[in-house]
Amino acid sequence: MLDLTETTSPPPIETSVLIVGSGSAGLCAAAWLARLNIDFIILEKRDGPLAIGQADGVQCRTVEVFESFGLSDHLVRDAYWVNEVCFWSVPDSDTTDGAANGNTDTNKIVRTGRTADVAEGLSWQPHVILNQARLNAILLDDIRAHGGREVDYGVAVQTVSVDASPPANPHAHAVTVTANQAGQTRTYRAKFVLGADGAHSSVRHSLGYAMVGDTSDAVWGVMDVYARTNFPDIRKKTTIRARAGNLLIIPREGGALVRMYIELPAGTRARAVALPDLHAAAARIFAGYDLEFVDTFWWSAYAIGQRVAERFDAAARVFLSGDACHTHSPKAGQGMNVSLQDGYNMGWKLAYVLQGRAPPELLRTYVGERELTAKTLIDFDREFTKLFSLKSEKDSPDAAKRFREYFIRSGRYTAGLTSRYEDSELTSSAKSRERLATNVTVGMRFPSAQVVRFCDAKAMQLARALQADGRFRIIVFGGDIRKPQCKKSLDSLAAYLSSEESPIYQYTKPEEDVDSVIEPILVLSGERVKMEQEMIPDVFWPVTGKWKLRGRRIHARHFKSALTYNSRPSQDIRGRYEL
Repeated sequence: MLDLTETTSPPPIETSVLIVGSGSAGLCAAAWLARLNIDFIILEKRDGPLAIGQADGVQCRTVEVFESFGLSDHLVRDAYWVNEVCFWSVPDSDTTDGAANGNTDTNKIVRTGRTADVAEGLSWQPHVILNQARLNAILLDDIRAHGGREVDYGVAVQTVSVDASPPANPHAHAVTVTANQAGQTRTYRAKFVLGADGAHSSVRHSLGYAMVGDTSDAVWGVMDVYARTNFPDIRKKTTIRARAGNLLIIPREGGALVRMYIELPAGTRARAVALPDLHAAAARIFAGYDLEFVDTFWWSAYAIGQRVAERFDAAARVFLSGDACHTHSPKAGQGMNVSLQDGYNMGWKLAYVLQGRAPPELLRTYVGERELTAKTLIDFDREFTKLFSLKSEKDSPDAAKRFREYFIRSGRYTAGLTSRYEDSELTSSAKSRERLATNVTVGMRFPSAQVVRFCDAKAMQLARALQADGRFRIIVFGGDIRKPQCKKSLDSLAAYLSSEESPIYQYTKPEEDVDSVIEPILVLSGERVKMEQEMIPDVFWPVTGKWKLRGRRIHARHFKSALTYNSRPSQDIRGRYEL
């Protein structure tokens, strides 16, 4: 007889990739998976999407990542653009800016300098400020648009266990995860798991991995406020170094809201801080200027800590990303960016392995590349925090000058453009001849330049042709093909790329478009209007797609005119090259 009082556990839910956490890292990886038709599930312990994000700085490199997804216009449209950085401190012999003229009060802060936030040529994209909740919403919309599954909210992961016995079979459901949803235990079996569940990661705790590093005694407050003030740089990114403490201003999107990071007195305990404490500390730092807080939208206090997880993976089946494997202070605006780029690095690699296009060893490159990036971030954050808090006293009378100079020197890093990956299955500087293109560094982000697309004379950044669609690219700098030697070299290369020995044909299935795995892109120099399409080998404009039409893979780099299309010119990526 059937016992109706018995309850049975629901069967395990199987998926190719289980993502724990719906922050920037997890959503960016999911955006890749949705594009490449890989099934996945996202678990999030919160009851719904992030409503108020704590992170807001979006570095140039992150905007470039969004551009590769075709999402940069959505990102920058409503954001605050950081164009200039101002430096304020109490007057000293280094005071140079006009704001100090006539000031005799040694306690009143004065502007001591200013600089462009992004140096010319670093990136064609801006540094912007946008609430993380809005950034996440853009990614969620994109995941839906590509048929990805909705986030499962209200699900808290409890345990993660790995069966390491089938390492050579990427299609084995080797990871078991248990989670609690509304008081019920659910079991998931996945081929791979990405732990992107924040600084208090349940995935990391379940694996038994510790965070290695330290927490300082320094406590900072942060608040988003509507401030009525006569301070002239309230709508610019500004650092203030006053006798009462240090403060960083980050204007927010919308034209009125401002974020302030405030150094609190020594001995302060983060848990004991109240909002009036932050208001009072800020007022003391703004010595000589009126400051009234009309409203405070959000605030918090925290102790500065820099930590990295002792391991980033378990048996090449479970991987940690974002705050789950690296934490630091928020003032340099790197956390959300590095986390998102963790997911960007991992998403396509998981897809390639699951599609059978690459062996599981490809996933090892994630650990090598992102672990090095995280450690570099911690080192930078430690130095940045130390210099920011350095007082202008007898032991360091030029503290303000030293910080200002370091801030300017580190602009390439804070823009997200200094990561260099070591040699691996993907990167080989040892076998590369970098003299052929001296402005391209093997292992670093590929720089862009202004080009004009040959087929329709559209001015564009070369990076716009490098969309995140899962394809590799062969970029050929062909020179001026009106010159016989350049034309001969290009025809020779094209013959190889069109042959059965070329990687294009080795890695492309017969039923697929010839450029579906590896897309050749040709960049020419010289006078575009004096070149004709028939001068260009077919491999660079193949017949593809449903309608079997010619492609748009040829770009001209005409130095006398191409740069005038863009008010943010980038560096010349060619350098010197030979074919």
